[in-house]
Amino acid sequence: MRLDIQKYKAIFLIVTGVLALLVASPALQRVLVYPQSESFTELWLLGPEHLAENYPYNITRGETYSLFLGLANHLGEAAYYSVQVKFRNQSQPAPDSFNRTPSSIAPLYSVNAFLADKASWELPFTFSFDYSYDAAASKVDFGSLQFNDAALDLDGYSASWDSERSVFFGDLTFEVWLYNSTIGDFQYHERYVDLKFTFAV
Repeated sequence: MRLDIQKYKAIFLIVTGVLALLVASPALQRVLVYPQSESFTELWLLGPEHLAENYPYNITRGETYSLFLGLANHLGEAAYYSVQVKFRNQSQPAPDSFNRTPSSIAPLYSVNAFLADKASWELPFTFSFDYSYDAAASKVDFGSLQFNDAALDLDGYSASWDSERSVFFGDLTFEVWLYNSTIGDFQYHERYVDLKFTFAV
């Protein structure tokens, strides 16, 4: 009895196609791009009522101000963070978002947090400045920054009169650094928030 191949051509092609897919599936898994969520770190600074409003702007010597600093990990794995606190005047370098570089100013304080994926952390903090006004030089000389329970030395820090804005300007910056196990150190994570304000004299 003679087998008619033409009758079974469709079945033969289907079976061959299914077998080819089964054999190729491990290779296809490496090539196919599955939808993935974006990896990022959230960073926020909230005002005294735990809202994005009523931030202190005109700072008075010795007065205490309250804020909330927060982080959330969406990197897809646990992460070890360091938040560096820096203070600068109008002539000192800020972090550069375009070049993705931190401020070159040395940190005054840092706080570390280890976060699981999808976990968040928040630090309520208070701060106050001790400073004096030098009318002859038209500048503010800083003595210290009280950050929660830490007294941070600001000796040598000053703010000159900003004639464009008619203020003595200051900027409290919070940079996020992420631990890189390959190099065994923290690297700038290209995230920062800052609080710009003026000083009453």
